[in-house]
Parts: sequence; structure tokens; C-alpha cells
Amino acid sequence: MAVTQPLFGAWDYAVLICVLLISSMIGIYYRFTGGKQKTTKEYLLADKNMPVLPVAFSLMASFMSAITLLGVSSENYSYGIQFIAINVSYAIFTWVAAYYYLPVFFQLQATSAYEYLEKRFGKTTRTAASLLYTFQMVLYMGIVLYAPAIALEALTGINRVSAILSVGLVCMFYSTIGGMKAVLITDVFQSLLMFAAVISIIVCAVIDKGSFSEIWRIANEGNRTGLWNFDIDPTVRHSWFSLTIGGGVTFLSLYAVNQTQVQRYMTVKDLKTAQKALWWNWPILTALSLTTSFSGLAIYSKYHDCDPVKSKVIATSDQLMPLYVVDSMGHIPGVSGLFVAGIFSASLSTVSAALNSLAAVTVEDYYKPLYKRFFNYPLTEKKALIQSKLIAFIYGGVCLVVAFLAQLLGGVLQAALTIFGTIGGPLLGIFTLGMFTTTANQKGTLLGLCSGAAVSLWMAFGQPKPPLPKLPVSIEGCEKHLLSNITMKVIERSTEETQYFWLYRISYLYQGVFGFLCTVIIGYIASMIFTKNANEEKAVKNPDLFVPPLSRKLAEMQKNSLKLISTNDSNMKEELTNHL
Repeated sequence: MAVTQPLFGAWDYAVLICVLLISSMIGIYYRFTGGKQKTTKEYLLADKNMPVLPVAFSLMASFMSAITLLGVSSENYSYGIQFIAINVSYAIFTWVAAYYYLPVFFQLQATSAYEYLEKRFGKTTRTAASLLYTFQMVLYMGIVLYAPAIALEALTGINRVSAILSVGLVCMFYSTIGGMKAVLITDVFQSLLMFAAVISIIVCAVIDKGSFSEIWRIANEGNRTGLWNFDIDPTVRHSWFSLTIGGGVTFLSLYAVNQTQVQRYMTVKDLKTAQKALWWNWPILTALSLTTSFSGLAIYSKYHDCDPVKSKVIATSDQLMPLYVVDSMGHIPGVSGLFVAGIFSASLSTVSAALNSLAAVTVEDYYKPLYKRFFNYPLTEKKALIQSKLIAFIYGGVCLVVAFLAQLLGGVLQAALTIFGTIGGPLLGIFTLGMFTTTANQKGTLLGLCSGAAVSLWMAFGQPKPPLPKLPVSIEGCEKHLLSNITMKVIERSTEETQYFWLYRISYLYQGVFGFLCTVIIGYIASMIFTKNANEEKAVKNPDLFVPPLSRKLAEMQKNSLKLISTNDSNMKEELTNHL
């Protein structure tokens, strides 16, 4: 009997609209309360008085919204649970981000993270980095818009074009009127929806199969429970090495130096509060990652003998989770609507925060300097606020275009991590050069940045690439297909991989690592060749521009130098007195 595609009911639409209205009302509430978003400090930095937990939830929701729900569940369904090893890197590198990179930004207290690069190297480095960040976030927001669009297409029958437009237009409206306070509070509400959606899937599967052990047994028979892959071969897509090292570089590129997250840190009163928020983010992020991973196995327990993609029920594996929700819980009025509302609203918060950060970077890094150069006086606070909102709206339109191209990048999870790695790795590299060394200068750093970005982008988008080696799926439970045909197809793909260029076969998780290492190594060596200018020599003497251990060392050296100068001056004064 053929499987038919379920659709939304009236109660589902009602719940979806209700949840979106609540999210929108939070934005409207903060638009007309407090300072009423009349200053850029309130609009972009929430007046620097936000409590820890909303910021912690927002740090998680920034890059782990619809991408996590759809992508991680699909990942574990298609490739097994090896991906959960990435949570180890979250624990290790949270400490690095909190106690090395974060103190430097708090010393700076700037709206744009890239102001640091101007102080450390110069305007050219700042501009180059902010342009790369803009490129990265526009691509990422395209994925964020695309993810809920495919969910809506799978569940409601709305075609992908209409879904992308509807999500994108709502995002543009919400982002334009809502300030950072609204974004942070809405993130808490939407994060709870995300957890509720994932947990409901697990509970439903346990009720259906009778126990957790039965879900695990089915997954084990389908080779989905392999977790101990310690292969050091970089062409292996997921292993403990690729997930820990590659995941760690990606984590640092997002949580240590990314403008979107740095801007969130700046919404609290001091460094210790920001560090607490980052530490609280870790268990929240890990909890969502682990539950979503297990939900992939829960979904597999239902479709292990009739894969929805192979049986043509859905178009891509990223639609598995929404299909399961409607297929298994669609008979309960409103549940499907609540699930899609979680995906929809999570994307709203992510995009609104990204647009807010892009507006901050554009105003601070491009618009203000150009305005002052042409008009010979600085941009007023009122004009800066208007320009910030207008620019956020324009970026929303650009991201709509990118969303239509997102399907060319593969699965939403790998596409998102590819974008983070290829751009984030080199950006992390130049911040690392600036904060961890006194040798680096602008010429060397820019050469390193160009080299790192070129290598990582080449690895990410060079063609042709081998097809992804998915685990075998079965449709023997469906009427017209046989498992043996699919299994043979998977085996044929795996034997062809050696025919592809080695660099294109490297795990996507290493793309950021290669970009980071190229940036740091080439940037450092080139800086030893090029000489520093006067401004760079001055910057090297400022302890606030370096990580705490190096900062303390520089401060101690300067203190000793001052003592030596003071002692020499005293000796000279004594000698002069004796002479007279």
C-alpha cells in the first residue's frame, strides 16, 4: 500500500499562527517599552543589562535552531550517531573561548568585534574581516530560511518558493522592528519550543516501540549505533578526530570571535556574567544536540523498512523529522502545528539576530567611516539607528535570494557547518594571530587570511566531489522496491570515491581547520618578513589587545621598564647633584 503525504489541519494552522503571534508580540512589546529602541545601544546591545539565562539560551539558539532540529536528526538517521562526539569539543573549547578570547573583547567594549582588528593591525584588516563575516552570515541565513521552508513543504503542501518567501518576509518585518532585548527573550520562548518538539518525538517513538531498548535494537541492526570511530584518516567524514578538532575550530569561530555571539556577550554588565552565560550555554547546547540525535534514531525505528526518500514520499532526508511528526502525531489536533511553529519561530530569532549583527557591522565598519569622510562630521545617533534598521531590512532581502540557492549545498546541517568552517576558520586565524602573538602585523595577517580563505573555499566548493556515503536504507516494507538494489547502489558509490581528487575527499569538518592553520602559519611567517609600521608598534605595547597570559606578561615587562627608567633617572639626578 502506497504511503501518502499527510497535510496540516485547521488546528495545526491555528497553533502555528498563535505561536508566531506570541513571538511577534514579544518584539512589539520591547519596541514600545523601556527606551523604545531610540538608541543604537539599546537596539544593538540591549542597554548592557540582560541577565545570564536569556543570553545563554540565545547563544544556543543563534546557530542551533531549525538547522539542528532538521539537520542533526537527519544526520543520525542517515549516517548513525557518530556525530554526537562533537559535544566533546563543545566542553573543551568553551573554556578556551571564555578565558582567552572573551576577555579581550570586554576590554575593547566595542559594538563591532572587528574594531579590535583595526586597533591591532589597521583599517584594511578590519574591512577585509567584516566583509568575510558579511559573506558568511548571508550564506548562513539563506540556509536558515531554507530549512523551515522544506519543513513547510513536506507538511503543509505549500511549495518551496512560497514557503521561503513567507518565512523570509516575516523575518524581515520582525528583524526591522525588534531590538536585541526582544531577540534574547524570544530566543528563550523558541528554545523551549525546540526542546518540546524533539522530546515529543522521542516519547512518541518509545510509546510506539515499547521501550528505549527496542529503538536502540532497530538502530543497531541498521548499523546506526557505531560510535567508536577513531580513524585518523582525514577523508573519513566523521570520526572522533574530525569531530573534536574540526568541531572545536568551528565552535571557536562561532563562540569566540563571531560578531553575532560577541554582540550577545556585550548585552550583559561585565566579563564574569558573560563567561557564566557561555558556560550555561554548554549544557543547554549539549542537551539539545543529544536529544535531537536520539530523535534521529527514533525516526529510524519507524521508517527502517520503508525509507521515505527512496519511496518518494519526501524529496530530501531533511524532511524526515517533520514527516514523522505528522505521520505519527498528526491525529492529535495542533501537535504538527506546534512542531512547525518551533522550526519557524526558531528561524525567525536566528535570522533577526544575524540581521541585527550585520546591521551593526555595516554601520560601524562601513557606513560611519564613509559618512565622516564625505561630510566631515560624525553620524548622529538618530540617523545611525534609522540606518541600522534599514540595512537590516535590505540584508533580509539579500538572504531571500540566497535561500533559493541553498538546496545546491547539500543537507542543511553539512551546508551550515561548511559555511561556518570555510569562512570562520580563516577569521578565527586572524583574531588568533592578533591576540596570541606580538609578531603578527597587517601585511602578514592579510596574506595569511587570503591564503586560508582560498584553501578552505577551494576545499568546500571545488568539483567534482564524491557522493556522501550514506548507510544502507530499506524499502522492503514498501510494495514496489527491494532492499538489495539500494544496498548495491551504496556499495558502488563507496568504491568510486578513490577516483576523486584527495583534497575534495577530506571531511567537510576539516575545511575550517585547514583555513585556520593556513591563516596562522602563513600569516606568522609573512609577519616575520614584513616590518611593522608605527601604529602596529604602538599596538603591540597595549596589553589590552592580547589574551590574559600574554597581556599580564606585557604589563609586567612594561612595569619593569618603567622601574628601570625611574631608577636610571634617579641615578642621573644624584650624579648631577653630586657634580654640582
